[in-house]
Amino acid sequence: MIAPALSDRTRRVLAALVREYIETGEPVASATLLPRLGITVSSATVRNILAQLEDMGYVWQPHTSAGRVPTDLGYRFYVDQLLDSRRTARDATGIEARIRQEAGAQPLIDDLLSSTSHALSASSRHVGFAIAPANEHAVFYRIEFVPLSGTRILVVMVSRGNQVSQKTVDIGEGVSLDELRHAAQYLNEQFSGRPLEDVRAGVRARLREERTLYDQLLGLAFRLANQSLDTLQGPTTVYIDGASTLLEQVVSVSGIAPATLRALLRMVEEKQRLVRLLNEYIDGPGLTVVIGTEHNDPEMRPFSLIASTYFDGRGTGTVGVIGPTRMKYSRAIAAVDIAALAVARVLRDVQ
Repeated sequence: MIAPALSDRTRRVLAALVREYIETGEPVASATLLPRLGITVSSATVRNILAQLEDMGYVWQPHTSAGRVPTDLGYRFYVDQLLDSRRTARDATGIEARIRQEAGAQPLIDDLLSSTSHALSASSRHVGFAIAPANEHAVFYRIEFVPLSGTRILVVMVSRGNQVSQKTVDIGEGVSLDELRHAAQYLNEQFSGRPLEDVRAGVRARLREERTLYDQLLGLAFRLANQSLDTLQGPTTVYIDGASTLLEQVVSVSGIAPATLRALLRMVEEKQRLVRLLNEYIDGPGLTVVIGTEHNDPEMRPFSLIASTYFDGRGTGTVGVIGPTRMKYSRAIAAVDIAALAVARVLRDVQ
């Protein structure tokens, strides 16, 4: 949305109004704003400014005797001010320390992103999410085969950054632990450090070659790898935390309709829908903020979304929060900023 130009005094009034409304949830009167402006101005002047802001679509008045409430355009003005003036979020919160403490010294990426979504939710008091880089960027690290009952084998695959994928396959024949160990050792020696797409192609090419070129053990290794490598071709991994916190807030504070809340909770459950939504918004590195009516999805318009990308050395993932439009944007932006930096640093450390 395109915002009309504002004078410096008008900008101060609007910023103060948005801050006050975020804190209290109550319509803001001119008398309330006067001591918060930091400039000498009369109450009548503030009332005139508020009337102008209402005409321009930045605020609205629930009824004639009430104060004003920011619109989505008013929130957008406030957020843009925050983004223009914000300092680096490195010291804004203890979120990086919390992520590292919960994830451990040498975390799997699953643990790291789960800890990140939890830390974001705890810090912002909204829904926190963390999304792994697309799997096509993954690099094969190692594979292990664990015998289960009968002819079933548990395949454990680890890609760079300690991202773990597991799959149970039935090979239809009994295999000894020693044979499985040697099969895994061969695959690790041949393919470790190569992109997963190259590993898949290499395994399938060998399976298409003349079977007599390989002994029984190598044939077993290729069959097991072929049956399990598609595990990492599935949906992008998404971690979400804090849906119950959002439920408490929107019911007690925000007045959001139950049907709208249910729609958001469905999206939280259908995690790939969130991935598709972010793909629509994010067209490059850095921070993205989408407020209320700026959403393409009508069911998301009572909410704001703050997201930031991180780079793991090969692919790009996303962390962020979702909450009511009346959120503490400065705190949420700082939390998302530092979480993205923290995830990138931790991944760099473990690679």
